[in-house]
Amino acid sequence: MNEKSLSSISGYVLLAVGLLLLVLPVFIFVSGVQSSSPVLFITLAVLVFLTGIILLTGLSVINPNEAVVTTFFGDYTGTMRQNGLRWVNPFYSKKKISLRARNLNGQTLKVNDKMGNPIDIAAVVVWQVTDTAKALFEVDDYTLFVQIQSEAAVRHLANSHAYDNTEDESAEITLRDNSGRINDVLEAELNERLSRAGVTIIEARISHLAYAPEIAGAMLQRQQASAVVAARKQIVDGAVGMVEMALERLAQKNVVHLDEERKAAMVSNLLVVLCGEKNVSPVVNAGTLYN
Repeated sequence: MNEKSLSSISGYVLLAVGLLLLVLPVFIFVSGVQSSSPVLFITLAVLVFLTGIILLTGLSVINPNEAVVTTFFGDYTGTMRQNGLRWVNPFYSKKKISLRARNLNGQTLKVNDKMGNPIDIAAVVVWQVTDTAKALFEVDDYTLFVQIQSEAAVRHLANSHAYDNTEDESAEITLRDNSGRINDVLEAELNERLSRAGVTIIEARISHLAYAPEIAGAMLQRQQASAVVAARKQIVDGAVGMVEMALERLAQKNVVHLDEERKAAMVSNLLVVLCGEKNVSPVVNAGTLYN
């Protein structure tokens, strides 16, 4: 079922007519009491009054970003989106529905990521109704449907991606390092899930992401260890390059000629100086090269 537009007319003239039909029976009733056939006038007054009531029931006030869905004895007749005072068939059943953007601040969920690590995750979803017929007739309660499907999409997202690349170095998208792409994936999945309810996702973002408390300490230690290893690797790579450059410059300038043993000793000393965590105190050789 898809939404279809329902044409309506301006209700201001019909409002005036309806009010007139509510006042007119008073004069008819007074005239009927003074006439020779009061029953006829009283019946006419009642009919005019009921006509005015029925006419006024066809009026609807539609605010900006609102719509009115109409049915006729269970049959969907259309949706009015024109703003202002509108009038349609008085026998239509009418129900208002908001077209404004809404926020869904999802609760924090504890789920397992792709690597099986328990994490806490939550998302904020901005959504709005774009197809009123689907929203009212395809699902039982579209607001509850949005809430449940959003939670299911967040759970599926967490189960499909690793928190980070610590264990899975081949992962292309992680929950922590690729927030922009993760949000796009979440938004696309929500649009697919909620299309049945006539709802469109304007924006979906991860609002909270962290390891579960029971493993947060262990994961922090692992991340710190990985950072230390990466830093030491960079230091060693730089030190080896500096030692290589020093040996090449000494050979080019013919400053001193070192045999293999002395080169090894020089390399060892330079690596200790460059890779050490603390400042070293050099020992000055005041004798010969070999003493």
